[in-house]
Amino acid sequence: MSHELMMVLFGLGVGLLVGATGVGGGSIMTPLLVVVAGVPPVGAIGTDLFYAAVTKTVGGASHFTKSTVDLRLSLQLAVGSVPAALGAVWLLHWIDDRIGIAIDTPLIVIVAIAIGLCAVAMFWQTLFPPKTRPERAPRHQFVAAVISGLIVGFVLGLTSAGSGAILALLLIAIFQLAPHRVVGTDIFHAALLLWAAAIGNMVVGNVDYRLAALLLLGSIPGVLIGTKVSVRLPALALRMALAGVLLAAAGSLAVKAGLPLPPVGLVVWFASVAVATYLVYRRVRIPAPEVP
Repeated sequence: MSHELMMVLFGLGVGLLVGATGVGGGSIMTPLLVVVAGVPPVGAIGTDLFYAAVTKTVGGASHFTKSTVDLRLSLQLAVGSVPAALGAVWLLHWIDDRIGIAIDTPLIVIVAIAIGLCAVAMFWQTLFPPKTRPERAPRHQFVAAVISGLIVGFVLGLTSAGSGAILALLLIAIFQLAPHRVVGTDIFHAALLLWAAAIGNMVVGNVDYRLAALLLLGSIPGVLIGTKVSVRLPALALRMALAGVLLAAAGSLAVKAGLPLPPVGLVVWFASVAVATYLVYRRVRIPAPEVP
């Protein structure tokens, strides 16, 4: 298989996941580019942010027309997330400019941790779903939104991961949004944030436009197809599969960074993740009988 075709297929696969679940863009694509395609981490993050910005814009526009976006909250989040993402991009460029290739290993470790946190956030949302209740903004919503945006923006600018799963957890736990508005607000804000981070990477020269174009050839039709078929697919199974893939990807990145784990150990890790994912899915799909 040619390198170009592989990149298009990467884009198609990740686009399908984003369209069907709303998350997984940066969390999946960056490990694929680093571990499978051998792209240097700094370039992988910059290119991924540019590609994800275009992909999430398609999804964000769709949700905006369906009135599933809390526009005020999205803009409040962006007040914190956009400058934080730009600051993280500048910090990464500054460190890379002075250290060079020596930054690759610690950066891969940071990306692995961020992706692992995304997986944990997805498992948490599934195991402990929020109770149905009226939407109620926190007393100091603007302050909470700016602080949440600062955290998500810095993590995304540094690793290209976290704009989906981590923010979705915050939208549920802190801002108590209704489920259908969580996905719409998450994707709409992610588009704003990703463009800020992508432009920052374009300015400092961390974007491979040819690679991004190949990814977009697959991802744009992928996200459109994923959005249409998502209503026919079991959402719970999709989210659990994605969470499992994220954990497996975090392990692969850890090995790439130099974790002394033999091949059999990596196989055991993948198998353990698969079993744990299935058990969580089974527990949620088939609730334990209530004790009288």
